[in-house]
Amino acid sequence: MKAMVLERLVSIETCDQPLRSMNVAKPEPQTGEICIAVSACGVCHTELDEIEGRSAPPRLPIIPGHEVVGRVESIGPSVRRFRPGDRVGVGWIHSSDGSNEENLSLDFRATGRDANGGYAEFMTVGEDYAYPIPEQFTDAEAAPLLCAGAIGYRALRLCGLSDGQRLGLTGFGGSAHIVLQLARHLYPRAEIHVFARDAGSREFAKGMGADWVGPTEARAPAGLDAIIDTTPAWTPVVSALANLKPGGRLVINAIRKEDTDKIALQDLSYHEHLWMEREVKSVANITRRDIAEFLPLAAEIPIRPAISVYSLADANQALVSLKREPVRGAKVLLVNAST
Repeated sequence: MKAMVLERLVSIETCDQPLRSMNVAKPEPQTGEICIAVSACGVCHTELDEIEGRSAPPRLPIIPGHEVVGRVESIGPSVRRFRPGDRVGVGWIHSSDGSNEENLSLDFRATGRDANGGYAEFMTVGEDYAYPIPEQFTDAEAAPLLCAGAIGYRALRLCGLSDGQRLGLTGFGGSAHIVLQLARHLYPRAEIHVFARDAGSREFAKGMGADWVGPTEARAPAGLDAIIDTTPAWTPVVSALANLKPGGRLVINAIRKEDTDKIALQDLSYHEHLWMEREVKSVANITRRDIAEFLPLAAEIPIRPAISVYSLADANQALVSLKREPVRGAKVLLVNAST
């Protein structure tokens, strides 16, 4: 089968071809597993963390990709939930211990990092970590829902927001533009404030219904009850804390932070940014519950991800664009695997 493979850790600031197109053996499903003919796979910032070594795979080579949509091509022994032909999706969680805190478990294994993912024509996963895809979505629309959407759902839950309160979103890429739609549905009276470094992203947010938009380091018109940070940087963290009202909560939705602007932390003031019972909470991975709950909700709303599509062969182009250019919505690889 065709696959885009990570063989070595590189900086995408200087390398235009971090992945290599290869023909590799098609995986066979083992007991309790399904084999998926991949039709689409989202491109996530976490792939940059893997490729550049901030969240490095434990072994190389590896096939990245953890926003996977396709059809069940074959099933292994003991599979009960799915049959060949079923449309399914796979997210960041490839396997874990099945507990309520499986996202924190030492047994957690990530799709596309600890096990081969969806930048390929076929992949395997345990049936417990695959999810039916609602018919309201095309394959390409569904792909970013498996991570950007579902992890955004988890981040919004961790905010502890009530309807009528003020929510901030700092960074407006693949996840935040889905969270805005989700928050509008769950908290229709909430004011939504978006902070983004480039004017295009701010206009995109305004067009999607944000009540207020401003640059990353701007001050909102009023203190915010909760802010979700989806950026890879540190400056938005400090700026977000300055925008929280007393008792507010910052939820950082990122696997890793880059060191480029780490010096911004020197501007952190206990009195201005942390005092008055302000909180900081991180989002760690994701659980089956998050994805299983979010997909039907996304269909009910319905959420409409803004997507840019690429071929599997153009995965490097998509990754370079994600690293170096302003982000508008989500990027998706169209794989078109044949059974």
